[in-house]
Amino acid sequence: MKQYFAPLKLKQLLLAAILAQTAASANAAEQELLDILLQNGVITQAQYDGLIEQETISSSDIMGQSANQFVIEQAVAAEVAEQIEQEFPVTASRGSSGFRLETRDGNWQTNLQWRAQMRFTTPYRSDPRQISDLNSENQLNFEARRLRMKIGGHGLQPWLQYYFEVDLQPSRDVDDSSSSASARVIDYRIDIAKWDWLGVRIGQWKIDLNRERVDSSGRQQFVERSIANRVFTMDRQLGVQVRGHLFQDTPADMRYYAGVFNGEGRAVNNTDNDLMYMARLQWNFMGRDLSWRQTDVEYTELPTGSLAIAGFTNTGSCTRWSSSGCGNLDGFVSPATATPGQYEIEQLVQEFAFKYRGFSAQQEFHHKEITDNSDGSTHTLTGGYIQAGNFFHNQFPAVPAPLELAVRYAFVDEPNKNNRALENQRREFTLGANWFFNGHDNKVTLDFSRLSIDDRLLLEEDSDNRLRLQWDVQF
Repeated sequence: MKQYFAPLKLKQLLLAAILAQTAASANAAEQELLDILLQNGVITQAQYDGLIEQETISSSDIMGQSANQFVIEQAVAAEVAEQIEQEFPVTASRGSSGFRLETRDGNWQTNLQWRAQMRFTTPYRSDPRQISDLNSENQLNFEARRLRMKIGGHGLQPWLQYYFEVDLQPSRDVDDSSSSASARVIDYRIDIAKWDWLGVRIGQWKIDLNRERVDSSGRQQFVERSIANRVFTMDRQLGVQVRGHLFQDTPADMRYYAGVFNGEGRAVNNTDNDLMYMARLQWNFMGRDLSWRQTDVEYTELPTGSLAIAGFTNTGSCTRWSSSGCGNLDGFVSPATATPGQYEIEQLVQEFAFKYRGFSAQQEFHHKEITDNSDGSTHTLTGGYIQAGNFFHNQFPAVPAPLELAVRYAFVDEPNKNNRALENQRREFTLGANWFFNGHDNKVTLDFSRLSIDDRLLLEEDSDNRLRLQWDVQF
């Protein structure tokens, strides 16, 4: 019925609503209310005359209220609701980034999202890296693998963007200090993204080196990343980066990234005058940009793919990085005991990714050289993975639509822990199944792995199986 009324100030509407409630018992009160509405310009004279002439609506229809009273209350309530919605300066909604608060001019926005990964694993919680790990005591383990809070949006202008991510309670081993499970800020960054062809990012985040690591752990195809991730990830760093998207929607469509960072990992100040430098060039060879997330649960209608090369160089005390910060690979001394600038690292990665109608595939090959300045030795590490998944419902309707099946092969060849002149070769073969209740925001993943290690020092090879089940949910 709101077409009966012209727009009205919010205060007048609230007054009219109060008067409507007090007029429920007598026709005289109803006429008085109509007089007030006419005087305030809420209704026209013709509408006033029409309402006066209406007969009483039966009690079975509107619980004993008169037609006049019913029409007035419904119309005023609708106008009040509309005026509140139009005049309140902030809107609230729910989208892919969580709960959203946004000003009506679009210049301020905050998204809040909660995320949890609940996981069961047997017999190994992490990837075995030595023969001795395969022979260790088996574990049955429940774990809150990730409990996260994400806050992001923009301020002042839509192109001035920000993002924070807090890890609320990391799991720990029985011999770890309780501080190992303390909440920690893992991402914080500001993006100046006024132009597609040139943007600037400042802060701390997972550096845009390779797809497997940058893909959120909540957007993975398997329970966890491959065995190559621990050895080759650049992970989170503090610094600044320029980035852009060029030649969009053409055969030359590409993205570029170039940055400079402390090189000491998450939340660590640089200890010398050496910095980490990185670059990435991504060609979207079908003229369509490919998002940083695994599986094709979105059902990409047109074939979409990318090829990328990337690399970085760093001199410091770290030989690997993780969300916990700077660390060391097996066989290399820890950052706490390394001398400043002891390790020079040069790393390259080649990457491929593709999606089309429920099918997805991606692959990476890494080459990493570590020069130990304490003895002048150079050590080469290689590794990578290839994986693919498909929603077979698209080919065979009898298969449930939310089910995706996937397979992955990964390898790592690295210096032996006890003799860096010899190799330690690791292999992973994993089968996985995803059931998507609401895309990546609510899914269950089951994967089964065959893990093998070939120790060239011990001239021994061994392998074992691993089973993992995980529920990943975001609110």
